[in-house]
Amino acid sequence: MADEKTRPRYKLYSQREKEILTKTIKLNEEVGELCNDVLSVLKLQRKSKLEKFEKRNFYEEFADVIITTIQLANSAGVDIERAIGDKLKKIEKRYLKDHIKS
Repeated sequence: MADEKTRPRYKLYSQREKEILTKTIKLNEEVGELCNDVLSVLKLQRKSKLEKFEKRNFYEEFADVIITTIQLANSAGVDIERAIGDKLKKIEKRYLKDHIKS
C-alpha cells in the first residue's frame, strides 16, 4: 500500500488529457517506425532488418504518421485544416521575402 511519502502528489489526468497523452505516445511510436523504414530505404539498417524490409510498409508508415497526427489534432481540439493552411501561408510569406528581390 502506498503511504503519504510514495503517493503521487499530482492530479490524475482527465479522460481528455489521457486521450491526448495516449495519442501523443502513439504518434511517437509511428514516427519511430517510419524512421526505421527510412534507414532501410537508405540501406543503413542492420542486415537482419534489411532482409525483412518491404517497401510497401514504408508507404504504410507514412500513412500511419499522418492518420495518428490527425487523430491527435482532433483529440486536442485543433482544426487541422486551418493549422495547415495557416502554416502554408506563413511558409509562403517567408519564401517570398527570402527569394523575391524588391
